[in-house]
Amino acid sequence: MEKALDRESDSNGQTVLQITGMTCAACANRIEKGLNRLSGVDQANVNLALETAQVRFEPAEVTLEQIVAKVSQLGYGAIVKPTEQESEDIRSREIHKQRNKLIVSALLSFPLLWAMAGHFSFTTWIWTPDLFMNPWFQFVLATPVQFVIGWGFYVGAYKALRNRSANMDVLVALGTSAAYFYSLYLSLKALPMSHGHTIELYYETSSILITLILMGKWFEALAKGRSSQAIKTLMGLQAKTALVIRDGEEVLVPIETVVPGDILIVKPGEKIPVDGFVIGGASAVDESMLTGESIPAEKKEGDPVIGATVNKHGMLRIEAAKVGSETALAQIIRVVEEAQGSKAPIQRVADVISGIFVPIVVGIALVTFLAWLFLVEPGSFAGALEKAIAVLVIACPCALGLATPTSIMAGSGRAAEYGILFKGGEHLEAAQGIQAIVLDKTGTITRGQPELREVVPAAGWDETEVLRLVGAAERGSEHPLADAIVAGARARALALPEASAFEAVPGHGIATVIEDRRVLAGTRRLMAREGVDVTAALTEMAALEAAGNTVLLVAVDGVYAGMVAVRDNVKDTSQAAVARLKELGLHVVMITGDNERTAKAIAAEVGIDEVLAEVLPEGKAAEVKKLQSRGMKVAMVGDGINDAPALAVADVGIAIGTGTDVAMEAADVTLMRGDLQGVPDAIAMSKKTMGNIKQNLFWALAYNTIGIPIAAAGFLAPWLAGAAMAFSSVSVVLNALRLQRVKL
Repeated sequence: MEKALDRESDSNGQTVLQITGMTCAACANRIEKGLNRLSGVDQANVNLALETAQVRFEPAEVTLEQIVAKVSQLGYGAIVKPTEQESEDIRSREIHKQRNKLIVSALLSFPLLWAMAGHFSFTTWIWTPDLFMNPWFQFVLATPVQFVIGWGFYVGAYKALRNRSANMDVLVALGTSAAYFYSLYLSLKALPMSHGHTIELYYETSSILITLILMGKWFEALAKGRSSQAIKTLMGLQAKTALVIRDGEEVLVPIETVVPGDILIVKPGEKIPVDGFVIGGASAVDESMLTGESIPAEKKEGDPVIGATVNKHGMLRIEAAKVGSETALAQIIRVVEEAQGSKAPIQRVADVISGIFVPIVVGIALVTFLAWLFLVEPGSFAGALEKAIAVLVIACPCALGLATPTSIMAGSGRAAEYGILFKGGEHLEAAQGIQAIVLDKTGTITRGQPELREVVPAAGWDETEVLRLVGAAERGSEHPLADAIVAGARARALALPEASAFEAVPGHGIATVIEDRRVLAGTRRLMAREGVDVTAALTEMAALEAAGNTVLLVAVDGVYAGMVAVRDNVKDTSQAAVARLKELGLHVVMITGDNERTAKAIAAEVGIDEVLAEVLPEGKAAEVKKLQSRGMKVAMVGDGINDAPALAVADVGIAIGTGTDVAMEAADVTLMRGDLQGVPDAIAMSKKTMGNIKQNLFWALAYNTIGIPIAAAGFLAPWLAGAAMAFSSVSVVLNALRLQRVKL
């Protein structure tokens, strides 16, 4: 499936690159700027936490090879659209590499740490071997740590400086090199001395710093692996094989070989391999892994089924309709991947800061060194150097770069597990700022499956005849109300004649010719337009509408013949969902093309105070704009198809109860289940994610703001600064991972 997705990406001028060699936010920032400056690239987003770059480009202007070459020129590696397994292999190799380097570095650094303990007056009780105090023994241990294990820092620093920028590698290389080469200078200077082991050296500073940074990187790599768990979970839902009927025989084949039109057998307890339709059998299907709906859905002949859902009871024969990248699961995975790889606007804060951070820190370190050397402790080169190293190390901007993307990954992934798909990080951020929410009535608040409730004939007309004519007229309409009327007529075993002419009048009703008689069915506006007098019907019509029914007036050859009442019942959870939206402080509005009395009856039933009734489909977007003109951030909730203009105009468009291509294109957020409770869930998830991002940014910035002055003041030894820097990055990632345990 992933390869199919990749081919589709290429044809559209969009690709995902796995980036190797990034160490901090400055790296991600530099790659992003470099790619965005490349002619033909429309947009590039680099995600430090995922270690990926999403690139939209014009194939006629720039090739994929040129994009990869640009990344290489900047000093990093790029692998074009790896599969999930390839990404997992890369991540696994990186974790093992970091772990092995950490073990070797720790073993070599331990004697140096032991020797350091011998320098303090309060640790004289610790026995230290004389060999450990020998400067050349320390040199032998520190050199491979500095130049073999720590070589990556020099490479990274060189590449960054070559591109006229600076990153974490520059800070680490500067700090550790200063400690190492100053110690080497003291060792050479002490050669004539007979007791060289009494010299105060700083080999342990450089080695322990590198060890602690590697430890932080290892923990960080482990935590990043957990943050992409949502994608792994979704990938794991897919069936690996399918039982297909080929040449009259049942054959077990790999899922990749199934094509549209294949007939599949799905036994009880098995996963449905692909999207399709039931052509034989009946069963209950557990769709909770995609929709969040815990109650299994009953499936019979003609019903659609979704790949990766589980057949609970009976055996089903299914005709494959969508396979590979076309399935609902593939679309969901694509949406989640894009959301996790995208940027929320709040990340711009971190990007701006990280872009100028390293040069400023180098300046602060230089000022610290000079201040201690000439003012605080004149002539104490070693002391001044130690304070400058501490400043360089404590200021590494790793935590700042990880603050936003890790939260976006965890938050959007957790939301997907509840059937809530955010199309991008910007929509995840926008949802928490919503002030007003507009709910479409049909299919959103109500079930979207109206039922015929009553037929009221006019004087001189028979109830059965009125229903027969209006049922025949509505056969040509695709409106849900038409389906209810036709179903009601057929339930009474009425024969419905064919209409010889059919005209749909949007927002008003229909006009048809049946058995040489002109039949109208629709609203009062349609009757007024056609000059039909319906005065006699208004009182009873008002009573039916006040009870929540939608009433269609019927006229035959210009004379009022009766009315039919249809009711679309409210979903069981709509009232509770509206109450939750109000608790979140939102102004809730219902919008519908239905008449005002019916609309108000439904609104009152679920607790909505403001109703926009008799709004034509093209007018919904205008109503959303009116609310926005009142200074409110507005979300529109609809079915993602006929509400598309309003969904596009709203600050956040939410498509409910559908996983179709159209819904995902039209909406910023798609709710896979048809439950209105998903709307407050989505807003709550947005608020929790943004709160988590703000916590991360605060602590990342506060850590540097507080840590740098403490280090500059001499209260932080370099090895402590290294430990604090490593802890800050890991703590930010772990804080973001708390979102994976959020209960909605």
